[in-house]
Amino acid sequence: MSTPSDLKFLIVDDFSTMRRIVRGLLKEMGCHNADEAEDGAIALSMLKNQKFDFVVSDINMPNMNGFELLAAIKAEPSLKHLPVLMVTAEARKEDIVRAAQSGAAGYIVKPFTKATLEEKVQKILQKLNTASV
Repeated sequence: MSTPSDLKFLIVDDFSTMRRIVRGLLKEMGCHNADEAEDGAIALSMLKNQKFDFVVSDINMPNMNGFELLAAIKAEPSLKHLPVLMVTAEARKEDIVRAAQSGAAGYIVKPFTKATLEEKVQKILQKLNTASV
C-alpha cells in the first residue's frame, strides 16, 4: 500500500458527472484502477464481492447515504480496515465531526481540485503505512 497508483478505488456518488470527475482526477494522479457505484447499497455489495483498497464516497445519496455506508464498512470485519474519504457539497461542522467520529479517514468539500484530492489521499496513505509498520 505504498502509492495511490497501486490501489483499487471505489468511487461512490449518485451523480454520474461527479463520479467521472473523481475518476478523472484519480487518473491524473496515476490511479487507473477505479470502479464506481451510484449509492451506498450498491457500493457495499461491490465491497463484499471484490477487493478494493480505498473508498471515496459522497455523503448525500439515495438508498444508503455515505454515513450509513461508512457505518456498514466499519461494522464489517473484512472491510473495516478500508480507508473511506468522505466527499460532500456541504461543509457543515457537524458532518465533519460525525465523519471523523464514525471512522472516516478524511473529508473533502466539493468542488475540489486534483491537488486537494491528491493531498488527502497521500495523507491517508501515510497514516495507514505508519499504522501498519
